[in-house]
Amino acid sequence: MRWSFGSYVTAALFEASGEAVFALGDGQVRWESGAGADAHAGAILCAARHPKAPGVISGGDDGRLVWSGGDGGQSLAETSPSRWIESLAVVPGQSLVAFGAGREARILDLADPGFARTLVHDHSVADLAFEPRGRRLAVASYGGAALWYARIEVQKPAMLRWAGSHIGLAFSPDGRFLISSTQENALHGWRLADARDMRMGGYPAKVRSLAFLAGGRWLATSGARGVVVWPFAGADGPMGKEAMEIGFEADSLVARVAAEPAGGLIVAGLVDGRIWAGDVGGGATRSVKAETGPAITALALGGGRIAWGDEEGGAGVEPVPAP
Repeated sequence: MRWSFGSYVTAALFEASGEAVFALGDGQVRWESGAGADAHAGAILCAARHPKAPGVISGGDDGRLVWSGGDGGQSLAETSPSRWIESLAVVPGQSLVAFGAGREARILDLADPGFARTLVHDHSVADLAFEPRGRRLAVASYGGAALWYARIEVQKPAMLRWAGSHIGLAFSPDGRFLISSTQENALHGWRLADARDMRMGGYPAKVRSLAFLAGGRWLATSGARGVVVWPFAGADGPMGKEAMEIGFEADSLVARVAAEPAGGLIVAGLVDGRIWAGDVGGGATRSVKAETGPAITALALGGGRIAWGDEEGGAGVEPVPAP
C-alpha cells in the first residue's frame, strides 16, 4: 500500500495490533486504516508508540505532548510554543514517558498524574533514551550525556563527557553500553560499568539512525554508503574490533535503518528514496522499494512488514522480501 500525505513523514511506527501509523510534519497522525488525528498545531517533531496502550505519543513545535488514537487526541503536557518538543523516550510495557524541551528533560508517569520530574541541563537537550529496565534516563547534549535516575526527585546526574555535540542516543539491550551519535560524523560510546570510552568513526555523514539487533549482539547504523554494523558481543563490545558494511551503494547514502531486535534482519532506507533488506549473516540484499525519489525519513519493521515515509510525504507498507 502507498500513500501521499503531502507533508514530511517524521516517524513510521507499528501499533501492537500490527497496524502502521505515520506522524507527519503538518501535525497529523495517520493510520493505514484511514483513521487520522490532528495532534498538533504545527509540525510533529518526534513520536513513539504508546508504551502500554493503543495509539501514538508525539511532541511538536507547538510545545505540546499529545497521545493520539484513531478517535482523537489527549494532551499529556504543555510547555510554551517557543519551546519545541524535539525528543521523546518511552519503555515498552512501562508508564514513564520522557521528553526534551529546551534545556529541560521532563519525565511523566502515565499511571500517576501527580508524578513529574524536571531535569535541567547546561545546554539544549538533543535526545533521550531510557535504559532497558527504565530505571535511568540518558540525556544527550553538548559535551556528552547525563545519566539520571528516572524517579528520584533531588539528584545530580552522572556525567559521561566527550567533546562536541551529541545528537542521538541508544542503550544496548542488556544496558551495558550507551551509544551516542555526534555532529562530527561519528559514534561515541561508553561502557557503563567503568565509563570507558569507545570511538567509532569513519562515517561520511552524520549517523541519524541506530538499531540493535540479534539480541544486542550487533548495532546497525546509518550515515554511510551501506549499513555499518558494529559487534557488541563480549565484555568489551566493539572496542578493538572492526565494523562490517552491508549493501554498499556507490551513488547514495543510508538515511534510516530498522532491524529485528531478536533476529538478524536489517532494513535500510536511502537518501535517494530506495529501500532494501539484508541479513547480518551475509548474502545479497533484497529490494523493498526499487524506485528512486525523495529521501527516506522514517522506517519501521514489524510483523513481517516494513513501514516507510519520505521527506515529501510519500509513505507505504511493504512485505519483507523473502531471502
